[in-house]
Parts: sequence; structure tokens; C-alpha cells
Amino acid sequence: MGGSFLAIIMGYLAGSIPFGLLLSRAAGLGDIRQIGSGNIGATNVLRTGNKTVAALTLLADMAKGFLPAFIANFLWGETAMLLAGFAAMAGHIFPVWLGFKGGKGVATVAGVLFAWGWPIGFAALLTWAAVFWERRISSLSALCATITALSTCWLWAPHLLWAVAILVAVVIFTHRSNISRLIAGTEPQSSFAKKP
Repeated sequence: MGGSFLAIIMGYLAGSIPFGLLLSRAAGLGDIRQIGSGNIGATNVLRTGNKTVAALTLLADMAKGFLPAFIANFLWGETAMLLAGFAAMAGHIFPVWLGFKGGKGVATVAGVLFAWGWPIGFAALLTWAAVFWERRISSLSALCATITALSTCWLWAPHLLWAVAILVAVVIFTHRSNISRLIAGTEPQSSFAKKP
């Protein structure tokens, strides 16, 4: 019980670190919440035009999902690993430091998936990269990646299917406005869309 509680605390505190905001300010880009979508994730950081800071934000947001789950698994086992992963995702979406207004959780969920099972995370990441390369729409890439994660989990680690399904459901929920725009054909591409 103690391990599970510590895993939740560790996961939430790690997940709640707003790396996009911190790195953007450190790079002199200002408050990332005042541009684009107002999101603190890597996609919105990319809208500043600074690819390096966007890449660092992506890696940091993945790490804050991966490390708590990985450490919890090492110290306390699978149940603690799952709890730490859920808590890291919650921390990113509802960070206490930003009035519980955070990001959409995609990169952090990717990190959690790598900790829960590297084939699941790797398949999701490859899908995200392939769809983003072709369409340059981050939300579409994320949604496709979650479907891949679910199917890969079903094949590779079916006992974790329920847990991955929760992550997928949360990502879909945080992207509900994006889904509406995708259906309407009004979802914007990234700032570095391919030229026709």
C-alpha cells in the first residue's frame, strides 16, 4: 500500500512539471500559454518556430511519463507502475502549479507506454511519426498512435489492455475539440507543414 501511494505521488509530481512553459521561458520565447492553442505541450512550442525547444519539450514530457512508471516498477512492482503512469498523465493534464490547466497528455502518455511495454510505446511512436510526416497534423497523429498502442497491447501484453484503454480514452477525451475540427476539415497543420 505504501509503495502504491508513493508511486502515485511521484508520478503526479513528475507529470505536473510544465516543461514546455519552463523551456520556452528559458529560451526567451515568453509564456507559451499566450500563443497558438495556449497548450504547454511540444506541438504548441513548435508554433514559436523553435524546433530545438519543441524537441526538448517532447523528450522531457515523455521522460516525465516514463521515469516514474519505470522506477515504480523497479521498486514496488507492476501495480505501482500502472498507478505511477496514470498519475503522471493526470499531473500533465492537471498540474497543480498551473491551476490544474495543463496539456493534452500525448507525449507523457507515450513515455508511460514505453515504461509499461517498450513495443507498445515504440509502435505508437512510429505511427505518430509516420502520420505526422504525411499530414503534419499533430492531433490526427496522436489519435492514430493511440489506436496502434491499443492493438499492439492486445497482441503483446493483453493483461495490460484495460490500462492502455484508459490512457487511450483520456487522450481521445482531451482531443475532443480537435476531433470536431478534424471531422469539419478545419484542423490546422503544424507551422512546418510540407509545401505542395
